[in-house]
Amino acid sequence: MRAFVLSILLALTTACSVPVAPAPPPPPPPTAAVPPSAQPLVEVVNRVMPVAVRACRSQRTRQRCDFLVALDDSPDIEANAFQTLSRDGRPVIGFTLPLVQQTRNADELAFILAHEAAHHIAGHIARGQNSARIGADLIGGLVAAGGGNDVAIREAQNFGAFLGARRYAQEFELEADALGALIAREAGYDPLRGVMFFQNAPDPGSSFLGTHPPNAARVDIVRRALAGS
Repeated sequence: MRAFVLSILLALTTACSVPVAPAPPPPPPPTAAVPPSAQPLVEVVNRVMPVAVRACRSQRTRQRCDFLVALDDSPDIEANAFQTLSRDGRPVIGFTLPLVQQTRNADELAFILAHEAAHHIAGHIARGQNSARIGADLIGGLVAAGGGNDVAIREAQNFGAFLGARRYAQEFELEADALGALIAREAGYDPLRGVMFFQNAPDPGSSFLGTHPPNAARVDIVRRALAGS
């Protein structure tokens, strides 16, 4: 079942990420063949991802814009959505079925999808990796200069990489919220209604090393992004 769901979403996202002036893509699989658990995500993908692809291409960078959206339909895994890169550098957005089931409406699901696409468009993976390298070099270099042995230097580099990766994590989340709000709105969804998904999630507060900003800050950045565009 899991591979079947992935193949459906792959067909849909491939159809919206081909080059300009392509041959007409094949029609998506019949709606009747889509498992009910995947249907809400499929419908949102069809509307949001063409907008995300255009936003990605408008950046005029060398990063790839041929998004792949995948759903893990295992019922007993953690609710989660994420953005990553495949081994060959293709941007991948992943959802778990419990996350899809936790959303209360299409606006919330569309906002989450647009948010994850925005992470790629803003280059957050590469920027986070660069920050981690800088942190590793800095902390490791300080320990080496102080006469630390190889083990101490490696531990310092690992800690420095951790700090470096966390340094901009909350900033990246807010950037993705702002851009994701604009993508969701262009796709015909209500981002203010969508960001309310986080109001029902545990508030991470303002921990220095936390990866996610306070829920109130997320709502505020969406309001400001929409008002300023």
